[in-house]
Amino acid sequence: MLLAAILAGAAAAGLAAQSLGSVVERVALAAGWGVWPWPFGELAEYRVARRQHRWDAAWAEYEALMLRERAPRPADRPKTRERHRAARKCERISVERPERPTWSGDRIHAATVRLDRDAHVNLLIVWPHLWILLSEEIRGEIGRGRAALTRAAVLGGWALLYLPMAWWWWPAALLSATLLIISARRLRTASDTYAALLEASVRLHLTDLADKLRIEEQPMGPSLGGEVMRRLNSPAPVSGPVS
Repeated sequence: MLLAAILAGAAAAGLAAQSLGSVVERVALAAGWGVWPWPFGELAEYRVARRQHRWDAAWAEYEALMLRERAPRPADRPKTRERHRAARKCERISVERPERPTWSGDRIHAATVRLDRDAHVNLLIVWPHLWILLSEEIRGEIGRGRAALTRAAVLGGWALLYLPMAWWWWPAALLSATLLIISARRLRTASDTYAALLEASVRLHLTDLADKLRIEEQPMGPSLGGEVMRRLNSPAPVSGPVS
């Protein structure tokens, strides 16, 4: 009976950690932060505005260095490490202009932004069709990247699960803080890897999708992406009955 109770408790703890992990993942990616209830929505909006302000300042500094790069005299040009430092400052805030309250969420969103800007492709529409064409090896790599993201979030769920124990056993607070830090770092790494895999898959295999759609062969770019989107977009719903 004692063994059964231990096993049942362990199973319940695992399910609780997975449930909390899904919450951690939703917060970390913050895809729908605009509809979060009060006060979380207001806090997220404040954080987005603050991150945008910091990113704009860092980007202005980087652009100023790039303008100095074209100075006629070599002595007036910035050193290479200064440009790299300014670029890294922007990337630490967000790889693109922030639109979400977290770095991991913005990293995933950046793949959508870049594909829309460079190829006029909507990732949400293209991805299900492209997934069918990908090889098992590429699917497996993307699946492992997504699984790493989930595992990092579940680790954050364990951190939240240990936190209430600190009321009775103070070392649990240290354990919870350690797991939370590790989870945050792994979430950052996993979201970076997963976003890079998504973007690379579209860039490398969009021409394969275009070939399946019987689109005339052309290089990757806005023209090809626009034609693919025209083929994949559903028509607007009709207002009246269809005869």
